[in-house]
Formats: sequence, structure tokens, C-alpha cells
Amino acid sequence: MAKVIIALLDSFGIGYTHDAAAFGDKGADTLGHIADWFPKNLQDAAGKPRYLTLPHLAEMGLEKAHELSMHTELVHPLGAARVSGAYTCAEEVSHGKDTLSGHWEIAGVPVLFDWGYFPDKPHCFPPELVQQIITQGKLPGILGEKHASGTVIIQELGEEHMRTGKPIVYTSGDSVLQIACHEETFGLENLYALCRLCYQLVQPYKIARVIARPFIGKKAGEFVRTANHRHDFAVPAHEPTLLDNIVAAKGSVYAIGKIADIFAHRGITKHYPAAGLDKIFDATLQAVREAPERSLVFANFVDFDSSYGHRRDVKGYGEGLEYVDGRLSELWKLMRPDDILLVTADHGCDPTWKGTDHTREKIPVLFYGPKLHAKSLAPLHTFSDIGQTLAAYLQVKPLGHGQVIDIF
Repeated sequence: MAKVIIALLDSFGIGYTHDAAAFGDKGADTLGHIADWFPKNLQDAAGKPRYLTLPHLAEMGLEKAHELSMHTELVHPLGAARVSGAYTCAEEVSHGKDTLSGHWEIAGVPVLFDWGYFPDKPHCFPPELVQQIITQGKLPGILGEKHASGTVIIQELGEEHMRTGKPIVYTSGDSVLQIACHEETFGLENLYALCRLCYQLVQPYKIARVIARPFIGKKAGEFVRTANHRHDFAVPAHEPTLLDNIVAAKGSVYAIGKIADIFAHRGITKHYPAAGLDKIFDATLQAVREAPERSLVFANFVDFDSSYGHRRDVKGYGEGLEYVDGRLSELWKLMRPDDILLVTADHGCDPTWKGTDHTREKIPVLFYGPKLHAKSLAPLHTFSDIGQTLAAYLQVKPLGHGQVIDIF
């Protein structure tokens, strides 16, 4: 029995969807715009234009998948001489463009309802919710109450937070409430306890996640988030996911990074906490070595979203892609004859786009394995086809959504 490995490059879109205009995202293209930006803005050691180079992802079919999505070739090739995988692009049917919706739909559970969102204005939280947080949390008050970048708001309000004991509470374009607190002056366990309380308080507002955002440092300009202590308190999926069905069939799910949080720690056999592209890749290799037969190894490479996409860091995003690409051969060497690797994403976050929110984009669907050959698959009209295909391959109970696609 085989293993399936999912390497999810969080926010790595490959072109805007048919409904992108409704989200203000018509024209977004995370991969295409990064590939175009590199030679226009960077030079190599010889002073020549520096191109985005992703030969392993290109061998898996990334360029071809982008062409299926955008109906045009990338202006600058990514560096592969041949294609060896089965590839396509996929559109999302879930109502939002947030993390939970994308992951759940890949796992066979599309979100066909609307999450709740806080408006982008000062004092964005309902007054009654703020009062409940303060009263039930026994707090002297809260700071923030607005849409903000997490790295920016801790520099803005971190010193006041340390002085007053008031947590920094903010949100973004996602269905999320985020709480930033200093690990030493407020305490990590106190932050987690406050997040658990807020998770209960935001349920009437249909908020998908409450995220603990701890940080350290002594003064503004020096505050740094401790990503390894981040914790997402997420709503569980409303139907059984691929992960649930694998575990129910006596298989195993090894979750790397924030995957366990995204699925509310349901359908998880073992969790590998890791932060940073290098540590997440290391943990993925370890999980592949340790996972028994009939396993899913599921890794989320969050930095593409949190460190590069939301911060509109085009150079960092491209170099991060090159780093992961450069290590893919290590993963390929661990794969046995029946194993399958899937490289995909959950939404877009075009670092050249306006604002700092996710972008409504198609995602790459790149299957690779010793028994797979170069094959162009028809574009998928729901991410759930991915989960249904993997459920069939691992011989577990079919999911409630999606169709099996022939990747061989």
C-alpha cells in the first residue's frame, strides 16, 4: 500500500479564476507576476537579468499547469527540459478565498456557506464582543480592533501592550480573529487560554479561526513573532474529510506545520510542529521516513502566505519557491514505487497585487511518482476532485464531493 505526500505551498496561485472579479482579483497571477518581476528587477552576479528558476517544479508540470490556467505561456521558462508528472489547474467552489476553505475543499469538503468577516474600519469588532472578551478574559482592555499586518501592529502597539497588559486583537481579510501577546510579559499559556475563550465567543459571528500570535523583544523595532509558538484554533470541518476517512480505515495521517490546526486536530495521527521553509521541509522528510503504509503525509509551507504574499515581498516569495524547488529531489529519493507526491496550494496571494489579502486564483495540481508519466489532465472545477482521487488511490471510503480523476 502506498503513501501519498501533499506539499501545499500556501497561497501559490497560478492565475485568476472565472469569478475573480467578484473578489476584486481579476488579473491576479501569483506565479506569472513573480516570474515576470524577477528579470525586470534583479540581476545575477554577471549583471544579467535574474530569472525565476524552478526546474523540479517545471518537471512536475508547473509551467504547463499555468498555461492551462491562463491560456498563454510564461514569458520566461522555469528551467525544465522535460515534464514527468501529471498536471493541471483547479478552481475553487467554496465561497471564500481563505485558508480553511481551500484546505477543506482539497480534502473533499467545500465550504458552500459564507464565513463571517469583520469590516475593514476602525473599531471593527462588535462592541458586545469586545466587552465579552474584556469581561470574561478579566482584562484591563484590548488594543488594536482593526485590520492590520501582524508584523506591523506589534511594532505599533507592542510597548503599550507590555506596559498595560492589554492584548493586541486584530483581524484581516480572512475570517479570523488574531491575538498578539508578548510571551514573557503576558505569558504563552495565558495567550492560549484567551484564544480558547475567544474561539467560543466568536462562534455566533461564524468566524473560522482564532489565531494566537506570540512575540518577543524589548521595544518597538525589535519585536519578532515566534512562529513556532503560533496556534490556530479552527472550526472543525462540517463533513468527514480525506484525513478522517484515512484514519477510519486504519491508515495514518502525518501533519506538518499548521495542517493539524487547520483540521482542528481531527483525523491526525501525528503532528510535526515546524516553522520556516527549511524546518518544514526537514519535518516533511522525517515524516515520509517514519510514516507506515497507507499514509498521508500532509505539509503546509505557510511562509509563502504569511512571510511573502501578505507582505507583498516578491523577491522573498520567488526565492522561497527556488529553495523548495531545490530540495524536491531529496523528497523524490525517498519515494517508493507506489508513492505519489502532490504539489498544490489553497488559494493565491499575488505579491504584486493591490492590498495585502489573498487573491482568488486557480491552484497548481502536480502529481509525481515513480509510476506516473507526463500527462496533461483536464482543468478541475473543484478542489474536491483532488481529495476524491487520493481517497480512491489509498482505498478508503469515498468523500462526499468530487470525482476521481485518472492520473496514470
